[in-house]
Amino acid sequence: MNLSDQKWAAQATREAGERPVVKIEAFFDFICPWCLIGKRNLDVAVARFASDRPDVQVKVQWRSHQLLPWTPLAGMPYQAFYRDRLGSAQAVAARREQVREAGRAAGIEFAFERIEVLPNTAAAHDLVTFAASRGNGAQTTALIDRVLTAYFLEGENIGERDVLRRIGLECGLEPESLAAHLAASQRLADPAGRRVAYADPQVSGVPYFVFNTGYSLSGVYSPVAMASAMALAVPH
Repeated sequence: MNLSDQKWAAQATREAGERPVVKIEAFFDFICPWCLIGKRNLDVAVARFASDRPDVQVKVQWRSHQLLPWTPLAGMPYQAFYRDRLGSAQAVAARREQVREAGRAAGIEFAFERIEVLPNTAAAHDLVTFAASRGNGAQTTALIDRVLTAYFLEGENIGERDVLRRIGLECGLEPESLAAHLAASQRLADPAGRRVAYADPQVSGVPYFVFNTGYSLSGVYSPVAMASAMALAVPH
């Protein structure tokens, strides 16, 4: 945990008129379908917890965690990649049905057959960082959801900056500053496709959620379980 994060955690009980704060760090990547399920479950959990505990403020901070940073900037063939990774078309189909079943419980209908490109996610993560710097948490959360759904439901190549520009505009980002950001992001892109990862040795996969640095959940959990973790993390 870096110094700014330590300061934020230490201030948790002094913010919002002395209301206690539950800070949630959510680690994610855009090529992980479980991250979309985890995000939707987190949304429900936060709403449920807010209803049960209006005396507590919840803050979610999204943390980029690039699963395949070596992916070429132009991406790779999606279907072939997973066939090679899992060994057969049958294994791919079985894994996808598992994800689809979990997705339906969260109101998500994955459309894996529409995806053609496994993208490098560096530019998408940089866009989230840019949106977060604008200071609107709700807009950042909406952007993350929109990029995930563009990829997993619509088959968009979210490694392309034109696609990210359109999504950013849909989410209300200011056109001129968005265009300037995307131009700078392209100019400064690491040729290897990597971005600066958030260093946390605890995180080996995503989604991964940390509640006030004291409790963590790795993987997909129900909204009830996530709300329970929030309750345990409330400062006393």
